[in-house]
Amino acid sequence: MRLEFIAWFFAITTLAIFCFITIPVHSHCLENQKSLLLQLKNGLQFNPNSSVKLVNWARTNDCCQWNGVTCDHFGRVIGLDLNTESISGALNHSSSLFGLKFLEKLNLAYNSFNSTQIPSNFGILTNLRFSGTIPQCLIDTCTATLGILNVRNNNLTGNITGTFPEDCTLRTLDLSENLLEGPVPKSLANCANAEVLNLGNNNINGNFPCFLANLSNLRVLVLRSNKFHGNIHCRGIHTSIWPKLQIICLAFNNFSGTLPPKIFSQRKAMIDGGNAQADLNHLRFETTTGTYYEDTVTIINKGLQMELVKILTIFTALDFSNNRFKGEIPNTVGDMKSLYVLNLSHNALTGYIPSSIGNLSRLESLDLSRNKLDGSIPVTLASLTFLSFLNLAYNQLVGKIPSGTQLQSFPGTSYEGNKGLWGPPLNACCKEAELAPPTLDGTQSYTEVDDEINWVYIIATLGYTVGFGVIVGPLLYSNRWRQCYYKPIDRVIVKILPHRE
Repeated sequence: MRLEFIAWFFAITTLAIFCFITIPVHSHCLENQKSLLLQLKNGLQFNPNSSVKLVNWARTNDCCQWNGVTCDHFGRVIGLDLNTESISGALNHSSSLFGLKFLEKLNLAYNSFNSTQIPSNFGILTNLRFSGTIPQCLIDTCTATLGILNVRNNNLTGNITGTFPEDCTLRTLDLSENLLEGPVPKSLANCANAEVLNLGNNNINGNFPCFLANLSNLRVLVLRSNKFHGNIHCRGIHTSIWPKLQIICLAFNNFSGTLPPKIFSQRKAMIDGGNAQADLNHLRFETTTGTYYEDTVTIINKGLQMELVKILTIFTALDFSNNRFKGEIPNTVGDMKSLYVLNLSHNALTGYIPSSIGNLSRLESLDLSRNKLDGSIPVTLASLTFLSFLNLAYNQLVGKIPSGTQLQSFPGTSYEGNKGLWGPPLNACCKEAELAPPTLDGTQSYTEVDDEINWVYIIATLGYTVGFGVIVGPLLYSNRWRQCYYKPIDRVIVKILPHRE
């Protein structure tokens, strides 16, 4: 009877699944997408005798079946291939092309566009992604006239080929969030006016780019999430490196060695804020059309990854986290009195936390977690009145957490993993149990907490044993018990399902 019930249950379940399965069907083009494509066709100048795609677009047909058009399963146009369609003239800013906001791929190659300027409305098509390598001519030629080159968040691959010319005029180079690899080209040092260099989230390798030391106007340097390695000492360079630097992010690489004291003491913008403290300006560049371009950068701030859509000229951050730095934190870290974010977490740093960190009067976020720092927490940290995020977890710190409203306001997780730390906000009871005095032979003394934990395991074990012995055991080994147990179940099954001979 039970076997028949299982068979019926399996059959009904299988039938239900087939009833609710959605059979994939061809997606029909949305009417508004068709209208936009037909408007685009009417607005383009092309030779119908040479065209094999545009010439066959007609309202009576499903536009997802048109040659050169690709749709998603919602009927939205996501791909448009109009290469070699003998298109001439220009694309104006009001072209219906810019209404295809779901477009992911666009191919207009091998046509005869004669516009002197690429329409700025291409920026509306935010789903477009470039792929392949960076054209060598883009580096060799265009950077002699371009002020901004931003191709972030695409699928660009290969090395950064080409040579930046000696008269390079770039102020912003953003190649972040691609699949680029290989070293940073040394010719990048020719871009003496560069203020923003963002190579983050690629597969770029090589050593720390000390050859860029002459970029005296550099304000933002982002090398995060790449494959850089080696130390960051720039030996043989006696001048101040990047005095205007306000954001430097080397996180998630394989940098190693000690932290050079000069890396903290030569940052004028981080020491006194330069001339930016007078007003809250944004780092932006005026284009030839009178509009403004504002850089964006991704950083870790207060334990969270965030994108700064507008970079304040007074905002300063130093992030060397998730590398293999070792040795002590130099005392010169206290020179950066205008620093807002300091992240040295997930390294192998040793020694004491420098008391000079207490000089960072504007510091809002401090993360030194997951290192090998020892000693006590310096009392000077209690004077950081702007500090809103602190993480000292998983080090080898000892002693009482300094009293002060600022340090006691952080959660216990900010200090966890330091077996020798005690005092608020850590749980006093748990701390006393953890620091139970050793016996004369050096072993840990017996505590009530140990006794309680042992009883929990003992009670749980007894519960499972009794449950097995009373319920499961008889079902497995007693034929009479099985008959008594399953008899009511069989009666219910007989009432639900038709009786079968």
